[in-house]
Amino acid sequence: MDRAPESNIAVGCNRAWAVATVLCTVLLFTSVAGQNGPGAPGKFDDFYEVTWGPDHVTMGDGGASISLSLDQANASAFASKSKYLFGYFTTGMKLVPGNSAGTVTAYYFSSETGNVRDELDFEFLGNSSGDPYILQTNIFANGVGRREQRIFLWFDPTAEMHKYSVLWNRNQIVFYVDDYPIRVFENRESEGIAFPTSQPMGIYASIWNGDSWATQGGLVKLNWTHAPFVSTFGDFEIQGCDAVNTVNCASSNGWWAGAEYQNMNAADNTKLKWVQQHYMVYDYCYDQSRYTTPPLDCTRKGVK
Repeated sequence: MDRAPESNIAVGCNRAWAVATVLCTVLLFTSVAGQNGPGAPGKFDDFYEVTWGPDHVTMGDGGASISLSLDQANASAFASKSKYLFGYFTTGMKLVPGNSAGTVTAYYFSSETGNVRDELDFEFLGNSSGDPYILQTNIFANGVGRREQRIFLWFDPTAEMHKYSVLWNRNQIVFYVDDYPIRVFENRESEGIAFPTSQPMGIYASIWNGDSWATQGGLVKLNWTHAPFVSTFGDFEIQGCDAVNTVNCASSNGWWAGAEYQNMNAADNTKLKWVQQHYMVYDYCYDQSRYTTPPLDCTRKGVK
């Protein structure tokens, strides 16, 4: 998981926050619902297991939710029981309330294959009381990352649970917050840009101390007097090709591979533009201090 330079987002943060305060098949696929699109959520144990800090984990709602906590003694984490190649994946999250500065709550996908890994990140960067959370997303393909984007959210992510999702097929990867697309990464392998098509990824979540960089570039440290810091997860949904228990995910035909999911439709494009115009505070494509020449995957943005 890369870190975006903090100094390059300050102006964008002020602008966006000002706007934000005004606007407001059992053998082949793992799925709780049918094969026609996003469906009903399942329980934690259907898909996941605790991998770190079991004494800092609390189950709730009869196994439908789980809370991860962080204090000076330990952090906590969970991971999927299997790995997947393409699909639709969702978790609900309610983030650490109050002074969460220095904390990082992560929900991410990784092939865990070292310097050639594929990875998709949601990272929620805590902040001082009264200041907004920053949601940082990042994408690695064949080990190439440094594709950070940062947005503010148009709601309080600590007040109630909201859904964070990824649609992944051969043609595109779409990050969603509730039903709003916030980022799209298209398959442009024909232009020499790597795209995740062959490495199954596990799904992971954690809360940890990132105060060396997470809040205002590390200037604001984690205040342990506010511990424990707790983020809650629920509304678990995995509809994807289980690469551990399926012979050939590359040729699978889940609903996510249907024609209507190969490109963004007009309504989703409108939502995406709204998010980018009003809430984006950092985009690696426009960071001239890092890239004197825009990366190849930014060339369709008009640097765009």
